[in-house]
Amino acid sequence: MPDWETYAPAAGVLLAALVAGYVVHRILRSVARRARERRDRLAARVVHVIAPPASIALPLVLLVAASAAVPLPGTWAALLQRTAGIGLMLCLTWLGVRTVGAIERRILLEHPVDVADNLAARRVQTQTRVLGRIAQGIVALLGVSAVLMGFPAVRQLGTTLLASAGVLGLVAGIAAKPVFGNLIAGLQIALSQPIRLDDVVIVEGEWGRVEEITSAYVVVRIWDERRLIVPLQWFIEHPFQNWTRRSAELLGAAHLWLDYRTPMDAVRAELSRICQTDARWDGRVCVAQIVEADRTTVQLRMLVSARNSGDLFDLRCAVRERMIDFLLAHHPEALPRMRADIVRGVAAVDALEVRAGAAGRRDRADAAETGSPGAEAADGERSAAPAPSRLAQ
Repeated sequence: MPDWETYAPAAGVLLAALVAGYVVHRILRSVARRARERRDRLAARVVHVIAPPASIALPLVLLVAASAAVPLPGTWAALLQRTAGIGLMLCLTWLGVRTVGAIERRILLEHPVDVADNLAARRVQTQTRVLGRIAQGIVALLGVSAVLMGFPAVRQLGTTLLASAGVLGLVAGIAAKPVFGNLIAGLQIALSQPIRLDDVVIVEGEWGRVEEITSAYVVVRIWDERRLIVPLQWFIEHPFQNWTRRSAELLGAAHLWLDYRTPMDAVRAELSRICQTDARWDGRVCVAQIVEADRTTVQLRMLVSARNSGDLFDLRCAVRERMIDFLLAHHPEALPRMRADIVRGVAAVDALEVRAGAAGRRDRADAAETGSPGAEAADGERSAAPAPSRLAQ
């Protein structure tokens, strides 16, 4: 039969610990609500970070403190203390992770990217996100390691691994190469910043924006709403294009194939008018040049500039469309066309016959003038060749 006189105090201590945890949780929620009402955001965030771990840690502390005063069997007391110790360590780890996350969110809120000039904000956000994820991972790893080392079997395994660190260390290093490679790549990206959040990049031939940087991979949002998942290490080991490394301003060209009779002065004047009336032009570059020519047409390049890649693409399309409309309305002779000489009637037939006769005489003359004087002919052919004196006559 259970000894209720012995177990009743233990049950009372456990119930008191649960009640204390609930009371602490309610008090902390009340403090957070009052802080929000007073618009004290810092106090509200601090209470929000502390409340969940504290509501669990305080009952565990009460259990550890009261376990010595409760007449429990030795194994039960040891088990209760060990369980409470593991719980406290996990609560402390949880608090550390939440603290790092709160600091990260605070920095992100102080540096918003939804502004016109967000280069510095994107730099800070990239470093904060990457370093915050790494710090959270380190805190969690240390906490879990401390919990596991509290078990004798795991401690003995750790001692064995350290004793045979040669081969096992090599195997573990090879197995964990992708993990540590991405970790080191994350640190390099956070410090050197070849990419930042909201950067416009060309990766594997795809145009997109950096949407998210985690501790293992980068999410690139492609222009057609697809998502390209790229490991962090890839950005360290492979070349790629970053269109917003220093600034978002870009140059772009719109090309047209036109006729040789294109009036370039009118084209330049119209291009200037198009740029000045378009809000997407940033006022830096607006140039029209002929950059190529073939047998029938010339290539017109209209070079323009914009504040960012999105405005530049739309501006190039607008310049191309409006220039075509201008040429159709005012200079249709500038549009490319096919040319051919067309002759008709008897005069045309006579002209063709005259040309054919002249071509035949020219072919015969060419044969006589350019033929070999028998040097390459066979013996019989050489003897049958006319003498030079007869050719001269």
